[in-house]
Amino acid sequence: MGIAAERIDRLAALARAAAAEGDDDRSREYVRLARRIAERNRLSLPKGFRRFTCDDCDVYRRPGRNARVRLADGHVVVRCDCGATARYPYD
Repeated sequence: MGIAAERIDRLAALARAAAAEGDDDRSREYVRLARRIAERNRLSLPKGFRRFTCDDCDVYRRPGRNARVRLADGHVVVRCDCGATARYPYD
């Protein structure tokens, strides 16, 4: 694991902690920074991090607080407070 991957993991943990405290602006900055590091180093974000971040508003989604999670036929539907919808297949 390289330095960039370690930094992305650390930023994911910081974003999760900031979202748990209710500081959405700080978690949004951590998500943006992690995405920028991944782009510059041509890395993919971890699956758990990708699924809990909104592609439109960059907030770390917390089911029940700022995201609505529903199960549909063969996939999970996650709707953020900003109105963005993401669909993921069952794992």
